[in-house]
Parts: sequence; C-alpha cells; structure tokens
Amino acid sequence: MAFTIDNARIGMQPIANTETTQAHPLGTIVSANDPTYRAGEFIYLKGVASTAVGSWVTYNLDDGSTTLLAANAIGPVAIAMSANVANQYGWYQISGKAVGKVLASFADNGNVYATSTAGSVDDAVVAGDRVKGAVGASAIDTPSTGLAEMEIARPFMDDALAA
Repeated sequence: MAFTIDNARIGMQPIANTETTQAHPLGTIVSANDPTYRAGEFIYLKGVASTAVGSWVTYNLDDGSTTLLAANAIGPVAIAMSANVANQYGWYQISGKAVGKVLASFADNGNVYATSTAGSVDDAVVAGDRVKGAVGASAIDTPSTGLAEMEIARPFMDDALAA
C-alpha cells in the first residue's frame, strides 16, 4: 500500500512510516489515497508493544495511546499501517479499504469479531465482540501473512451482547 496524504505539508510523516519522535499532534486525522485501495482516513497515535502492520487496536482519544484489540474491548478501533511499537508514533487507518490481521479461517464478506489473539480478528461469531463498522472484503490471503482486505468506517467496540 502506497497511501499518499492529501494536501500534505512539508515534513509530514508518511502513512507507512513509524518514527521515534512525534511529528504531529496525537489524534490528527488525514485523508490519503492509494492507487489500489483508493481513499482512506488515518489517525496519528502512539504505538504499543507487539504491533505489526495490519494489527487491530483500540485507541484512547484522551492521550493517543493504543492497545492491541482483544475480546471484551471497548472504544474506537483502527488498523496499524506500520510496526508501530511502544514509544513510537504512526498512522492507523479508520476508514476506507484496509488490510488487517485475521485468523486462518477468515472468509470473504464476513462480519469482524475480536479474538483471544491480540491484534487479530476473525469472522467466527462471539457475542459482545463484534467490531462494528468493519466487514471483510476478502478471504485471508495466505496463512503465512495472515492478512485480509477490510472495508472499515470508523469501527468501534462496545462489548454489547448483540452480535
């Protein structure tokens, strides 16, 4: 993915980069375009340990922190655009066509559910753990990469029992 920030200013951190120095205010939202995935929205946040490209996270708008998505999470959800680990800063996708980590059996057009594997999702129904505003747009590409395309629109978790 080669997302280019719309109306980028000199010195803006590229979407796929991770930096050890904060380049933008936490919570900054930008629009960007990719020749394959088209337009998307991205939010600038702090990383967390074990984040890989495609990791699903919940984030805190108060301090810009992230936590790898897990069962029973509550809050807004985004997908990491880089291996943005602890004490680093980077972009996370919040809308558009995205690529996220999934479990081995993920199927095309599936609803998206948090799992016990932190940072990954699956299409197996788990009451209360549906990621609302996200749907699968492809099956898992290969077990070796564990990624699938998603369509996301400001996804969130509320731990509601309704699937």
